[in-house]
Amino acid sequence: MAASVATKTSWKLQEITAHSSNVSSLVLGKSSGRLLATGGEDCRVNIWSVNKPNCIISLTGHTTPVESVRINTNEELIVAGSQSGSIRVWDLEAAKILRTLMGHKANICSLDFHPFGSFVASGSLDTNIKLWDVRRKGCVFRYKGHTQAIRCLRFSPDGKWLASASDDHTVKLWDLAAGKIMFEFTGHTGPVNVVEFHPNEYLLASGSADRTVRFWDLEKFQVVSCIEEEATPVRCVLFNPDGCCLYSGYQDSLRVYGWEPERCFDVVLVTWGKVADLSICNNQLIGVSVSQSTVSSFVVDLSRVTKSGSGLHGPIKDDRPLAQPTPTGSSLRRIYDRPSTTCSKPQRVKHNSESERRSPSSEDDRDEKESKAEIQNPEDYKEIFQPKNSITRTPPRKSEPFPAPPEDEPVIVKEAAKPSQVVDIQTPLPNQENPDLVQRPPIASSTPVTRAEPSVIPAARNAPIGLKASDFLPAVKNQSQCEIVDEEAMSQIRKGHETMCVVLTSRHKNLDTVRAMWSTGDIKTSVDSAVAINDLSVIVDLLNIVNQKASLWKLDLCTIILPQIEKLLQSKYESYVQTGCTSLKLILQRFLPLITDILAAPPSVGVDITREERLHKCKLCYKQLKNISNIIKNKSGLSGRHGSAFRELHLLMAVFE
Repeated sequence: MAASVATKTSWKLQEITAHSSNVSSLVLGKSSGRLLATGGEDCRVNIWSVNKPNCIISLTGHTTPVESVRINTNEELIVAGSQSGSIRVWDLEAAKILRTLMGHKANICSLDFHPFGSFVASGSLDTNIKLWDVRRKGCVFRYKGHTQAIRCLRFSPDGKWLASASDDHTVKLWDLAAGKIMFEFTGHTGPVNVVEFHPNEYLLASGSADRTVRFWDLEKFQVVSCIEEEATPVRCVLFNPDGCCLYSGYQDSLRVYGWEPERCFDVVLVTWGKVADLSICNNQLIGVSVSQSTVSSFVVDLSRVTKSGSGLHGPIKDDRPLAQPTPTGSSLRRIYDRPSTTCSKPQRVKHNSESERRSPSSEDDRDEKESKAEIQNPEDYKEIFQPKNSITRTPPRKSEPFPAPPEDEPVIVKEAAKPSQVVDIQTPLPNQENPDLVQRPPIASSTPVTRAEPSVIPAARNAPIGLKASDFLPAVKNQSQCEIVDEEAMSQIRKGHETMCVVLTSRHKNLDTVRAMWSTGDIKTSVDSAVAINDLSVIVDLLNIVNQKASLWKLDLCTIILPQIEKLLQSKYESYVQTGCTSLKLILQRFLPLITDILAAPPSVGVDITREERLHKCKLCYKQLKNISNIIKNKSGLSGRHGSAFRELHLLMAVFE
């Protein structure tokens, strides 16, 4: 059959083994869109060119796994932060370390370069944000206010503000000149993973694990709109260079949003998995994802993606008329062109009692006294933060766009595949029999699309990637023999797997029992029944549900679950350990202050049965948490995702030492 002229909307570009161990961080250069930096548990930072198989350069110097990397605007410098809290800055052209910055006491979770000056901002698991002068090798200022790890930092395009996103469900906006917080945006109900400034207007976007993208007005300090999808947590966001729309990366799709009013303009199915970063070059969106030591790159053709009000995908969030795209150069709010602000003496952010209780000890106080903002007058501010030359916001380097494969390029299984057979591809295609009818996969955000006789089943949706049922079936001797029906195929596949089938059947029966108890409305009885079954897999399934709604947790539940969490943390299964860490973190955040306050309170006069029962539960929880703290301490030296989770728990459980 002749090749079709039409091309795909999205496709997989390349897959590389980036490190000898797991990749713990990666980032794309935003200027060219072609430079890729990866940090690994092997303590190296590797530099790649997208769609090139070989590493350009491997940078060494860190002695612990690299947790965060960032490339500066001109793609001349790269900064990387490690698990130990150290930061190193390299000159890419000279391939040498420029600076080593020490000061954080835990993992570096986020980094960003100032757009004009030689400054770097770092956010850590120790809840502190620090502004570093790369030239003078020192900390200019420390911003305190978050109560949990800072997952993302971004400087505003004019270089005067810094936005921070944290696991404490908040986004904070900091004024660099005044050295204090400007506003705290609340509204997310889960950890905020990413934050991004609009390239022109006073607008900020944030994406969270609560599956929402929120847009914040930086003049009125209020939410502009909130878009919630029945999808996976938001992993990364990126504004189009002209500011007309926002691209949001999910587990298996790219979604295109507008915000006034809130709209989902388009949904593009991309099987990139754990997407980590996005960039734009030559009207193509480049996305990179990570799976253990493998990094994959994907391309979305933006010329085939809807970016304005015509042809909306999915449900419209309200009944307001569609807003026409704002012409380039005009905006609904102020743009980043303010007069220079006078710089007063930096003021400290006043902390509430909770943040003071969480603030570090006397050593931190001494560091704070020594940390002084060096910006004393407006002239110094201009010298440091204003650009020396006129800067183009998104200067695309001269490079050709990545060629798109034709629509009908799938690998055919064996000889000539029948129309009903499944072909093994990475990206799902539209109906091939009439390609003119479908321009891209029009997948609604919340309502399923019904299609008659699809020629291709997306691998990531309905079948494990890389597995075919034919591999498990006996070879067919007679080629003319009719195809095996589903029942016969399942019967053949099940042969030799009776033990696994028995295990899964038993687990399903146990879950039905727990669910029946749950339906009565008594969660404690349901948890008791799950514990009595004595099957950790059932406990994990139950906790994965309870963890999604923190309000379900009660003190009674903690006394039952904590011994099970102790078992999960010592399990050999990664998913069990991760679930145990998530549950323990929720318990510590919600109940540890209560437990310590009740135990420290003086005994009451008279008989108070309710208080005695609560005191007994608190004593029991404290004893169980004390036992778990020893496990956490022993495992906090591990590398990788588990090590990071255990170190965070170790900080939360400092009261037990």
